[in-house]
Amino acid sequence: MAYQIKKAAVLGSGVMGSGIAAHLANIGIPVLLLDIVPGKLTEDEEAKGLTLESTQVRNKIATGAIQKLLKQKPAPLASKGNLALIEAGNFEDDLEKLKDVDWVIEVIVENLNVKKGLYEKIDAVRKPGTIISSNTSGISIEAMAEGRSEDFQKHFLGTHFFNPPRYLKLLEVIPASSTAPEVVDFITTFGEDRLGKGVVIAKDTPNFIANRIGTYGLLVTLREMEKRGYSIGEVDSVTGALIGRPKSATFRTLDVVGLDTFMHVAKNAYDKTEGEEQKVFELPPFMKKMIENGWIGAKAKQGFFLKKDKEILELDPSTLEYGPVKKLKTPSIEMAKQAKGLANKVKTLVYANDRTGELLWNILAPTLRYSAELHGEIADDIVAIDNGMKWGFGWQQGPFEIWDAIGVAKSVEKMKEEGATIPTFVQNLLDKGYETFYKEEDNDLYFFDGEGYQLVPVNEKAINLKNYKKKHGVIKKNSGASLIDLGDGVALLEFHSQSNSIGPDIIQMINFAVDEVEKNYKGLVIGNQGKNFCVGANLGMILMEAQDDNIFELDFIIRSFQNAMMKIKYSSKPVVAAPHQMTLGGGAEVCLPAAHIQASMETYMGLVEVGVGLIPGGAGNVNLYTKHLKGLPNGVHVDYQYIANKVFESVATAKVSTSGEEARENNFLDFADGISVNADHLIYDAKQAAIALYDNGYIAPKHEKIPVTGDSGYATMLLGAEGMFLSGFISEHDLKIAKKLAFVLSGGKVPYGTKVDEQYMLDLEREAFLSLVAEPKSQQRMQHMLVKGKPLRN
Repeated sequence: MAYQIKKAAVLGSGVMGSGIAAHLANIGIPVLLLDIVPGKLTEDEEAKGLTLESTQVRNKIATGAIQKLLKQKPAPLASKGNLALIEAGNFEDDLEKLKDVDWVIEVIVENLNVKKGLYEKIDAVRKPGTIISSNTSGISIEAMAEGRSEDFQKHFLGTHFFNPPRYLKLLEVIPASSTAPEVVDFITTFGEDRLGKGVVIAKDTPNFIANRIGTYGLLVTLREMEKRGYSIGEVDSVTGALIGRPKSATFRTLDVVGLDTFMHVAKNAYDKTEGEEQKVFELPPFMKKMIENGWIGAKAKQGFFLKKDKEILELDPSTLEYGPVKKLKTPSIEMAKQAKGLANKVKTLVYANDRTGELLWNILAPTLRYSAELHGEIADDIVAIDNGMKWGFGWQQGPFEIWDAIGVAKSVEKMKEEGATIPTFVQNLLDKGYETFYKEEDNDLYFFDGEGYQLVPVNEKAINLKNYKKKHGVIKKNSGASLIDLGDGVALLEFHSQSNSIGPDIIQMINFAVDEVEKNYKGLVIGNQGKNFCVGANLGMILMEAQDDNIFELDFIIRSFQNAMMKIKYSSKPVVAAPHQMTLGGGAEVCLPAAHIQASMETYMGLVEVGVGLIPGGAGNVNLYTKHLKGLPNGVHVDYQYIANKVFESVATAKVSTSGEEARENNFLDFADGISVNADHLIYDAKQAAIALYDNGYIAPKHEKIPVTGDSGYATMLLGAEGMFLSGFISEHDLKIAKKLAFVLSGGKVPYGTKVDEQYMLDLEREAFLSLVAEPKSQQRMQHMLVKGKPLRN
């Protein structure tokens, strides 16, 4: 049968259940969120005359969870408006409603009998073909399916989300032996395409893939710290970004997860393993004592770290007292920082003959061996294991990729010298004369399956630009950007300057790209796969020119930037911008003139130039103002002042969206622009949008005059700013910037409603930018941002 998810239900409204419900709402799916009925009334409820039969009381657990979604950080909802898609209910009154849903996700307490009791009730009301899944982090899927109807068992599986569900990429899909293969295929595709997840198929074993290896690795690290007398801070200083792990490293990660949560995951593995493996999963005594004391991490404001009088302190496990944070300082750390690429950094560190090298070798070697021992038991291939660790635990390299990086033969030799048993899977690789778990051939990636090599499966929507360029080359490149032929008549302009910041090199490539596409292609995508789409213009270059009083050069650069944005806007072929993550200042300015924006769900977009003492200089003010006007219907009375005020507020407060959906609410995207939930599919989606525009007979916008608010609008915009200045909320220099911005947006000294040329407004913008860039206080702000990475209030 063809499966579709039009409506879902989440059973259990704790942090995880409500987070999953929020993520379903983020992709437009209505959700029923159910929980238990409370056993007694609060004093407040009694005072209001409510009873245990009142709907308000019976649904209050789920209702409370829904309201909490608005306050949680990071925000589970991509837009507050998505809350309307979540309906609260309870297990006693609302299970009947499950007959109307297509997918039921169970997220209740981790207790097999309680889960089975709920499944019995679900089985009695669900319609045939409804998919039922459990978000368990380790209870056997097989055991949960026992005793259910045949149709329930066919449609039952594990879907293990990672917390927080909106942000963490991993979704482990765990079929039972009775699960229909087409259900597994559907949930895998739905997980990738609609939920935006990286899906791995895991086997029904304790803690599945990521938690099994991740928990093992964390506990090995704890033991190594105790055994060799490292401090908590010393361990964290070398087990984070230095080796391609999240910057929260080991102990900050445990504080964030919560020691109580970690204890449950470790206990689940302990109860279901035996022998030497089981010993690893036992928590050390000092950690048990911490849990007894309630020192369970961030939610208790005390764990491995404690903040006291603005100072962060670390716990001494031997005394359970807090002291200053220590860091490892060894020659290998300095050498690793000089090494090029993560693989070489890790290799330098693990073989170093110092305290850092010993620590990293002694925690990595057992974890690598453990991962190899589990090959075939927890997953069918190394790709699933590596992806599980990258997507669930934020590792940049999975265990087998790390093994390749440090050299399989060299590491095995060292392990054998230390008396370690080498897993059969690894010995098999070496016995066959192979050197690595992965190999590249004709720019395709292959993985070792125990016998030989198989092609790593790739979703056609996941275009990897690095591999694509190796295979297909580039049309043209310079230091800032490359133009790539994406196939099917679409070209892609990829930024690759430092932080993807915009300078003359990128401006030159924008001009070349539009010219080339107008002659030879159907459309252009502007996108990349850097950490951020673009954090703005090259501030260092602007400051240097400003300090040298080189205003003529700056005038030329800003004029060129504006002209390039107009070239994008009026291109005869569609230009599609594909922003993701930070899209700030000049990054947002590149998107605003595009024919279509295809944004990643996680797009943080805003014009933030006031933070460095400037206003947008790349047509951002003009294009954001006209974008607001564009959505208005013809023939209706338009309050230009209201629109100018909104744009003024957005730019003057450096407002940044917390999602692609919020960027739409802030009018950076319009109703026709698209949002890609799966960031890996963003380039593919943008390419399809460019083709669709071309195929539908794309016509470039006409040059039209822009209605402005003039003198009266300028005065109105300044009222609020002057009030804030007099109240002490903003500085004199902030007021000066606000005046320049208001002058540009109002269209200068003209009557309200005057229609002015776009070029006239661009000239006002450029003049305002150049006058501010020459101000000493603006230069101080730029300097401060470059040195400290945060804005200066002066």
